[in-house]
Amino acid sequence: MQLTKTSGTIFWFIIGVLFFIPFNGNVHLFDWDEINFAEISREMLVRNNFLEPHINFISFTEKPPLYFWLQALSMKLFGINEFAARFPNALLGAIVLPVLFRIGTTIRNARLGMFWALAYFGSVLPALYFKSGIIDPVFNFFIFLSICYIIKAAAHKHGNSYFISLILAGIFTGIAILTKGPVALLIVGLTLVTFFIIKKFTWFISFFGLLVYGVSALFVTSIWLIINYFQTGSKFIVEFTIRQWQLLTTADAGHGGFFLYHFVVLFFGCFPAIAFTIFSFFNKEKEPGKAKEYKIWMSVLFWVVLILFTLVNTKIVHYSSLCYYPLSFLAALSIDNILSKKWRYKTWMTVVICISSLPFILAPFVLNYLVKNMDKLKPLLAEDPFAVENLAAKVNWSGFEFVPGLIMLLTIIFFILLLYKNKTERGVQLLFWSTAIWVQLGLYLYIKNIEGYSQRANIEFWQTKQHEDCYLTTYNYKSYTQYFYGNVKPQQNPNANDNEWLLKGAIDKPVYISCKTNNYQQFQNEVKDAKLLYNQNGFYFYKRSPVYLR
Repeated sequence: MQLTKTSGTIFWFIIGVLFFIPFNGNVHLFDWDEINFAEISREMLVRNNFLEPHINFISFTEKPPLYFWLQALSMKLFGINEFAARFPNALLGAIVLPVLFRIGTTIRNARLGMFWALAYFGSVLPALYFKSGIIDPVFNFFIFLSICYIIKAAAHKHGNSYFISLILAGIFTGIAILTKGPVALLIVGLTLVTFFIIKKFTWFISFFGLLVYGVSALFVTSIWLIINYFQTGSKFIVEFTIRQWQLLTTADAGHGGFFLYHFVVLFFGCFPAIAFTIFSFFNKEKEPGKAKEYKIWMSVLFWVVLILFTLVNTKIVHYSSLCYYPLSFLAALSIDNILSKKWRYKTWMTVVICISSLPFILAPFVLNYLVKNMDKLKPLLAEDPFAVENLAAKVNWSGFEFVPGLIMLLTIIFFILLLYKNKTERGVQLLFWSTAIWVQLGLYLYIKNIEGYSQRANIEFWQTKQHEDCYLTTYNYKSYTQYFYGNVKPQQNPNANDNEWLLKGAIDKPVYISCKTNNYQQFQNEVKDAKLLYNQNGFYFYKRSPVYLR
């Protein structure tokens, strides 16, 4: 496909809109992160206060506010719902693809730009993230832009373009800090230091240039921090700093993992781009022009992010998601060099592609078998009664759940055949476009039903309490579901956030409680006056009434 810079920009924007925006409201938000962030944004609207994030109307000091501003604006436009919560990332996806195309075209040619956008769009996790309502896509994009402008500044080294590039790099770093916190500055700083070492301690940016960059980043961040300080004092800043350190040094509850966790995530999650990325790392031939510097910078960014979050104790899939930008660039560079005959395609790459494709071939067939033979799955989950009761949910499977697996199997077969016939470009395009279709089909066929097993009963219970003057809480498990789907309002009673009081105290209005099957007997022993309303799919729902209503 021959695209000019203008036509390619339009093409990729349309592709992004068509693939990322439709049907985003068809599935409930997922606990924790999606619902947590959406609830913070909802409470901004309810409180009409956008300076300090709150959850359950208590100050939330884990994240800065920028992403919540975007979600709150979306909710203002589309209402408080799932579509609005996911719309900022969906729109960002429609922006990212043409941006990658244009940068790639500037680096070398339209083909590099084309395959950079395609490698990002046509790999599993990168595409999935733009259909979500989590912070990381926005955070990653602004760090990536910051690095791109630092690369541009390092190439010019003087003049107006040099300082403009550094100012823009600083602004984008500042925006990234406002999105997720100082880890943005840590990532950019480590990338700069590593590049400096690789360049044998040669200054690629002057001290004054670094100062311009730092002041620009600080200026953007400080606008909100100063306003927040004068409104709430140092409380938020101190607690926020402590929380960021905790996330880096300790395993967050439920988010531990083995040491090479992120290596495995990227190997399978970034299928099929990963095989071409590995080839780029192994190929030592020097690139001409801008591609030479970009390859070094993107390699540095990739390893900085991967190593940093390998060392961090908290293991969450999206922590390594910034790697998607350099990973997809290095994949596109390999593809462009292979197609221009500069590099020779290696047989081992086909092996890597086949291995990394296995989950996406096998999982649909396994799932299709299990939904038809659910009784065979229950013995495997015997030690987790909550999971066993989840399986009792009434979920309608179409019987076509195997189709994405079949599509991927056929894709791999035809890819190999096209390689054999020396039609490499067609084969590569087939691989990425088919994977993009696999992602969309997977979302359509699986996600809503999986959500039906895991949390729908809980959400539907809270939705019935949206218009009742009551308290909502959970017993012995963490959730944000009751806040968003229960449409909680600010409470007047200072005990409203004391869970011990809600469960055992002299309450002044009804309390509704959700408990999982693993703990319901313990709950009944502890909370004698709670009345069981019903249980469904592993969740037990109770009501405590004030004395005067009993």
